[in-house]
Amino acid sequence: MHVPDGFINAPTSAVTGVVAAGAIAVSLRGARRELDDRTAPLAGLVAAFIFAVQMLNFPVAAGTSGHLLGGALAAILVGPCTGVLCVSVVLLMQGILFADGGLTALGVNITDMAIVTTVVAYAVFRGLVKVLPRGRRSITVASFVAAVLSVPAAAVAFTLIYWIGGTTDVSIGKVATAMIGVHVLIGIGEAVITALTVGAVVAVRPDLVHGARDLRQKLRLRVHGELVDAPAAEETPAGARTPVAARASRRTLWVTGLVTSLVLAGFVSFYASANPDGLEKVAADKGIDKKAEEHASADSPLADYGVKDVTNARLSGGLAGVIGVGTTVVAGSAVFWAVRRRRTGDDVSPTAVENV
Repeated sequence: MHVPDGFINAPTSAVTGVVAAGAIAVSLRGARRELDDRTAPLAGLVAAFIFAVQMLNFPVAAGTSGHLLGGALAAILVGPCTGVLCVSVVLLMQGILFADGGLTALGVNITDMAIVTTVVAYAVFRGLVKVLPRGRRSITVASFVAAVLSVPAAAVAFTLIYWIGGTTDVSIGKVATAMIGVHVLIGIGEAVITALTVGAVVAVRPDLVHGARDLRQKLRLRVHGELVDAPAAEETPAGARTPVAARASRRTLWVTGLVTSLVLAGFVSFYASANPDGLEKVAADKGIDKKAEEHASADSPLADYGVKDVTNARLSGGLAGVIGVGTTVVAGSAVFWAVRRRRTGDDVSPTAVENV
């Protein structure tokens, strides 16, 4: 659903740019509450994984494909504020390096794909977790439903933005019907990927999943007569892991996730559907793309997810995918490591510990 240059007029693009910048500023502050030394590396990995999986277009209807948006996945794994930053980093890398998503439309894409999907998905997820039975299965079910709804929500948001600032005279009703219809189908694919990924991480390290934090018994400390949340322990709820084993487990999870991302982007992406995605298909069918402009980075050495001057299509796409994953994990990790909340033993001086 990457919006190219020329779809949305300059004033509307500027307004969405301001909205996106404000949301990123708020998310940077919020991410400090969500991230610490343990979860900051996971956030960088989540961004790289989203980049990799977005290269895997899957068929959803005759002549149409879809791909992961990633807002639901990021919000559930690392928190809504960090999730907005994860998807924003991916969109920035794609726009600058791979000419995917217009640079003048970056605000539109961040508003639509990062903010809307993350906010809608996390709100739905938290609502379901509160009413479903407490357990890992409920986390997976809630992840599925949240992801399903986040994609048509993004389609609705794009339709509204196009209604306000579209550059062609097209019936907004027809655009809405086409966009929502195809993105409901894409949402099912998004939900499957999100639920499987969240379920896999929760099964291994639920303590690292932001959306699964309620599965653990909470500890509170009495500090100067007041109860405050205790810092999250390194151990699992049963206390079976030592800190050393926990660090090794985190390292294993990170390496496994990175290798998976590299394989997906560097090898599996070659077999992705070549059909246009939902927005591209609707744009072509309804005439939205009549004023589309060439991307400012069209001459980039990595434009269109291929390495310039590498003639073998499989090798060119694979190298581009690997470079993209590497660049995204480095950029994302740098951002999240910088904004993380530093964990120290001096955060509190407890006089008593109470189970609640």
